Order: sequence, then structure tokens, then C-alpha cells
Amino acid sequence: MNNQRWLSQNFFIFFFTWGVYLQYWSGWLTGAKGLSVQEVSFIMGFGLVSRAFSTMFIFPFASKYLSSKKLTQFLVISALLAAILYIPFNSFTALFIITMIFSLFYPSLLPAIESSASTLVQQTRIHYGKSRSYGSISFVISVFILSIIIGYAGEKAILWCMIGYLAIMLILQIMPAPDVLSVKPTAVDRSQSYSMKSLWKIKGFPVVMVIVILLQGAHASYYNYSYIYLQQYLEVNTFYIGIILNVAVLFEILFFLKVDHLFSNWKTSTLLLIAAIGSTLRWIMIFAIPNVWVFILSQSLHSLGFAMAHYAFVQYITVNLPKQQLSNAQGLYSALAMSLSAALLTLFGGYLYDITPGLAFLGMTVFTIPAIIITLLSRKVYQY
Repeated sequence: MNNQRWLSQNFFIFFFTWGVYLQYWSGWLTGAKGLSVQEVSFIMGFGLVSRAFSTMFIFPFASKYLSSKKLTQFLVISALLAAILYIPFNSFTALFIITMIFSLFYPSLLPAIESSASTLVQQTRIHYGKSRSYGSISFVISVFILSIIIGYAGEKAILWCMIGYLAIMLILQIMPAPDVLSVKPTAVDRSQSYSMKSLWKIKGFPVVMVIVILLQGAHASYYNYSYIYLQQYLEVNTFYIGIILNVAVLFEILFFLKVDHLFSNWKTSTLLLIAAIGSTLRWIMIFAIPNVWVFILSQSLHSLGFAMAHYAFVQYITVNLPKQQLSNAQGLYSALAMSLSAALLTLFGGYLYDITPGLAFLGMTVFTIPAIIITLLSRKVYQY
């Protein structure tokens, strides 16, 4: 088993489903299920809370008893069954409950694969960026294909694509994995494992975590309202929305392809500072000039605001944390940076969107500007 190839394949497989979830789920709930923007904001916001609970508690706990391979298989099966539950229901209450269940399992696949990646990077010295770029490439393909399908079959096809992709993912997860990921943790491993609480005692980790929480949470409006913003406010044809959204991922691909060679020796604080400045500029541009071409131009900054912040965190934990803490760190990152912070700003962004759509994006600078300040004030103190 070629470890680099295995990781690349798993990133590719997962992000094919992630393209459906991240870019189209809100649009599917409004278009196919008939919910209002406020109802979708409520459901997706609490879905992120459910996701946070799972990745902070359930995922780290399960990783102490199941091998990485078995844990991933369990999450895929559970996510597939939850997705099927969506088919017969249309009421707000039913969709809310199902989303809470779906959010317990499906999003945890991301920290599961990222933890496997960190383990392989630590033990076999593979290139993280090279494999992660396959995930971004897959995301582009997924969004592009789905935009075409929606153009012909309508938004009801979004759910069926998710179900189909998860089924394919399950089949591929049954195939062999690197030996180190198939090892089941023992009672001795559990007795020697670190608690999540001990992460906060590692010098520099709390401040790095706070910064990535701010930066990743600031993407809430983009993930949840960009589709609706382009469709309803800028009046972009549905077919072209997928292409526009893919521009951000194209720059993300270029970043991950070159990141190991260009930025592997850079300080984490420098990477985070660049990410914070790029993200702030992006949201100001969208608000200041509500134009489709400016929106497309702002997509290039996704390589900084998201990709560089993500790489900075992975770089930090891979270098500074022991293997036993990687699952805890990834679970915490997914829960706080990718879920809870985004949940709060999803609700906040929904309120601002109702005032004026562009304000939902400008509101994200409430998180990015403090990230700049904290990085500048702490980088010399904690030497990260």
C-alpha cells in the first residue's frame, strides 16, 4: 500500500461529497424542501452545534477504541443511513431532527481523515499538501458536475448525489489501508493517552487555536449564503454559480500543490497573519462592490483565508504535538474552528443577510480583524 496514494484517494473521495454539502446543502433546503432563508440558517446553525459535539467528544472517544479504518467505515455507514432519512420528509421539524443526526456522523469524516493524514505525515514523512490538493481537485469536480445536474434535473438532485457519493465512498473504504491505520488501540494505549484538556497546557496551542477559530468561523456566510447571494441578489444563472464557486477551490488547489515546497519552513504565526489579512480583504471587497466580477476576483483570496490558515494549523500540530494528541487536536479544531464558531456566525450572518445580503459578508470581519491583532501581539511571546 502506497501511503501517499492512499491518503490522496481518501481526500479525493471525501471532498467529492463535501462539495455537495458545503456549497449546495443550504440551496437544497430552500429550493427542494421549500424552507425560508431564516429556517435554513436555524437548521444549519444548530447542525454545526451537533457537528461540534460529535467532533469534540464522540470522535476522540471512538478513536480510543477503534482503528482509524474502522472508525471511518462506521462514520460513512451512519452518514449514508442518515442521508436516506431525508427522502420522505419536508417539514421544518423533521428536517431539523434529521440534520442533527446527519451532523453527528458525516462531518466527523473530515477530522478522521485529517487525523490519518497527520499520523502518516509524522511516521512516514509523506507530503500533506500534495495529497490534500487531491481533495480540492475533487471538490471542484463535484461542484461542477452537480451544477450541470441541477441545471437539468433541478435542486432535488442534490440529495440523490450525496447519497450516491456516500455509497461509493463506503465501497472504497472497505479496500485495504496503511497498516498503521488498521491497528486497534489497546487498553495500554488508552491508559497512556492524553486528555483533551491537556492540549491547552501546551505553550502556544491555545493562541493558535483561538486564531484558527476566528479565521475558519469567518467563512460561515460564504459557505451558507454565497449560493443564495449569487442566485437571488446578483441574479447569476444557476449553471454558472458552480463555476464561480469553483474559482476559490482552483486557487486552493494551486496553494496545496506548492505549499510543502514554499511554506514548510515558514513560522505558523506568519502564515496565520497572511491568512487573516487575506480573509479581511475578501469580505470587504464583496460588501463594498456587489458585482459578480468582484465576487469572482475575491475568490482568489480563498487560498489565503482558508487554505493557508488550515495548513498553518496542520503544520503546528504535526511538529509540536505527540501522536496521541493528534485526534484530540483535530477533533477540537473541527468542533471549535469548523463548527461552533461557524454556527454562531451562521446565525449572525443570517440576521445580517435579511438587512442587506452584502452585510452578511462584511460581518465576518468581526472575527478576522481580531485574528490579525492577536497574531501580532502573541507571535513573539509564544514563539510559534
